Amino acid sequence: MLMLRLGKSSDLSQIERLAAASPVGVTSLPANRERLADILTASQASMAEEVTFTGEERYFFVLEDTVSGDLVGCSGIIAASGFRAPFYTFRNEMFVHASRELGLHNRIHVLSLCHDLTGHSLLAGFHLADTQSEPAAMQLTARGRLLFMASHPQRFAESTSVEIVGVSDADGNAPFWDAVGRHFFAVSYGEAERIGSERGRSFLAELMPGYPIYVPMLSDEAQEVIGQVNPSVQDVFDILMDEGFETDNYVDIFDGGPVVHAKTALLNTVRNSALAKVQIGLPVAGDSLWLVANTRVCDFRACALQLTWLPGQPLVLDQATADQLCVAEGDHVRLVRGF
Repeated sequence: MLMLRLGKSSDLSQIERLAAASPVGVTSLPANRERLADILTASQASMAEEVTFTGEERYFFVLEDTVSGDLVGCSGIIAASGFRAPFYTFRNEMFVHASRELGLHNRIHVLSLCHDLTGHSLLAGFHLADTQSEPAAMQLTARGRLLFMASHPQRFAESTSVEIVGVSDADGNAPFWDAVGRHFFAVSYGEAERIGSERGRSFLAELMPGYPIYVPMLSDEAQEVIGQVNPSVQDVFDILMDEGFETDNYVDIFDGGPVVHAKTALLNTVRNSALAKVQIGLPVAGDSLWLVANTRVCDFRACALQLTWLPGQPLVLDQATADQLCVAEGDHVRLVRGF
């Protein structure tokens, strides 16, 4: 069984392995043992706190194969982006240039550096091992953390954002970075992402141009990739679109990938998830995929099950599955149907 849970210190070596294999651009999953240890420490501290409003908490989830004990995926949530430094993006805008005398009226696409999304909760650090390509693993890693948000809304902001990895090649070159960022910070895209993951992106963002960038003045290659998704993360991007995230307003300052956002309460998983009381017994075989999670913090668990369940009814689990989810007869679980 695949089980999503919050990470712990003993997971560090396996998380380091996952981080080393993650695509360039997943800056919240640095391939740096010390930074990963800090992330795990912060996650464990966040679990222990009685949170009544969003702050600098972050939660790091791992996907474990309970048979082998191997970690095969990870994902995270930052409770409030830009808590210590602004969370920068480029805002997609249209400027109008008009001349009444000449009868000209031009709409020009520009990118303006902003921190509009500072304070949003941020979904971050998503990565699955190459061996985990089935939809259940993808949905559990991407959406299981949203079940956690639904059960503990006081820990998160009213809006949620996600940085989607943009277009780059196998050598770590990104057309958007080469056309924009490289002029202000003379390093490659891969090196810029490494610095951003280890020292924070605001460190580099402060060197970006403060004035709007006129998109028609960029190279054709750079213009083509603005708002485009790296093929390696297309599947998870599709899941986020099904969740109801909006794509058109912001792009990443490094690779030009989309930065999507939505009201947290309106996300599909949050809005449509339901609570059910656990009943221990023999489950009826079902043909629908459901994501099922307990409602705990420190001992959070979520898995994907084939179920037959109707709202208002108890959820029948066998004892082994209940034990894996850390629930007992009469406890409540939160569940949502798979896409």
